[in-house]
Amino acid sequence: MHRSRSSVWDIHCHLVFVTKYRRPALSEAVLIRCKTIMAEVCRESAVVLDEFNGEADHVHLLVRVPAAIALSNLVHHLKGRSSRLLRQQFSGHLRRYLWGGHLWSPSYYAGSVGGAPITVLRQYIESQGRPK
Repeated sequence: MHRSRSSVWDIHCHLVFVTKYRRPALSEAVLIRCKTIMAEVCRESAVVLDEFNGEADHVHLLVRVPAAIALSNLVHHLKGRSSRLLRQQFSGHLRRYLWGGHLWSPSYYAGSVGGAPITVLRQYIESQGRPK
């Protein structure tokens, strides 16, 4: 449970972002940098990034979100900054898979986590097969 002056919350959310056209553009190095960028965005937004993992064409995040944060705004910031910085740092690699200045598909999955124990979801995200 978390508290602020006006609310008490315990909001966990499972987010999934897929690459544009579901292209296998995410290497191990890209995923490592992506995690750093997304953790930074979360910290700046008072969001806790509990877990992060991914495969070649998508990433999973488990976040704890304060009640005052609009999830759509958080997703916008996470995808926007990570796309911009990753395309700058890994331009040669990402250009082989993607074009038009996009990294992420415009859609995303967001699921509230309440029914399943958090430990089960953490294990699921940790078990994602990373690219070699």
